[in-house]
Amino acid sequence: MNERIEKFCRRLRLEVPILLAPMAGILAPSLSTAIAQAGGLGSCGVLLMTPEEIARWSAQIRAAGTDAFALNNWIPDPPPLRDRQNETRIAAFLGRWGPAVAPEAADGGKLPDFQSQCEAMLAAQPRAISSIMGIYPPSFVQEMKKRGIAWFATATTAAEARTAEEAGADVIVAQGMEAGGHRGAFDSAHAETHQVGLFALLPAIVDTVRIPVIATGGIADSRGVAAAFLLGASAVQIGTGFLRCPEAQISPAWADGLARTMPEDTVLTRAFSGRAGRSILNDYVRATQASDAPAPAPYPLQRGLSAAMRREASQKGDIRRMQAWAGQSARLAPSQPAAAVVSRLWSDARVARLGVTPYGSCALRCPTRPKTDACRSR
Repeated sequence: MNERIEKFCRRLRLEVPILLAPMAGILAPSLSTAIAQAGGLGSCGVLLMTPEEIARWSAQIRAAGTDAFALNNWIPDPPPLRDRQNETRIAAFLGRWGPAVAPEAADGGKLPDFQSQCEAMLAAQPRAISSIMGIYPPSFVQEMKKRGIAWFATATTAAEARTAEEAGADVIVAQGMEAGGHRGAFDSAHAETHQVGLFALLPAIVDTVRIPVIATGGIADSRGVAAAFLLGASAVQIGTGFLRCPEAQISPAWADGLARTMPEDTVLTRAFSGRAGRSILNDYVRATQASDAPAPAPYPLQRGLSAAMRREASQKGDIRRMQAWAGQSARLAPSQPAAAVVSRLWSDARVARLGVTPYGSCALRCPTRPKTDACRSR
């Protein structure tokens, strides 16, 4: 482990520089607990959670004997512009993919109060609080610093990273376009136009800011982990790569779909929430790309309109219309316990990064490898 990575781990009190990506809706505390107990950092996306739910989730993690977790929230968008006629067309379109949808369902996408969520995150006292879609208000940043909570700011461009650093971020999360789920662009309009792959974005951000950088997007095996460290990352953040672990508790249809998904089988779409996110290219997403399909409503109106279809698809395990977020390395996600995945990612990444064979135990100081094998460092 080099000095840069060691310093990051010491600061966050981690044994390994592997973090769970905060995925709103993937709320099983068991996944974060398993990763934390393996030496990494668990995480929870609180976007859809009430303050009480945030407190309860955090208490469950602590009850398992660890406080190695982070909380994440979206920076709110301005109020969306309404197009009632288009919302009616969207409702009719969605009715062909699930239960009947009333245009008023758009109002069901309303989110919990942001300020109350922020207060609940502070009260939970996680090791870090991360942001996406922008930066936190100065007053909240001050409160995090008073409590010794690190601020991880997600950036999709070097310019966003610079803005976050100037606002007081402690760490930048460099999100490549390969990432599954929602794009973290500060301006929603740039989510599709400003797409930068992780291996171009990561060194650009490392060269731009003076604070540690976490790499995320399309990392799902030890090769990606090692490459991220080589390009200057202090840690890696993985989302899709953990979704097939039993502790994630996602739909079997979604988990099976991930295993079959090649990079070109994912696509950025606004069809589920109104915000651009990367998902499996399924039948519903293809239908929304047709020339006669209505344009998605802005976030969170589209989220409200699509809620009934998404809920029914999940209940029935219907991958054809499911909101199945997936990064471009989805097929690499292993169906193994999360602790085993963390252990293998870290040990194998060190092998790849040091340029030694899997049995180079003297270089890795690994007691489980045969001592008689020669270390072949390059």
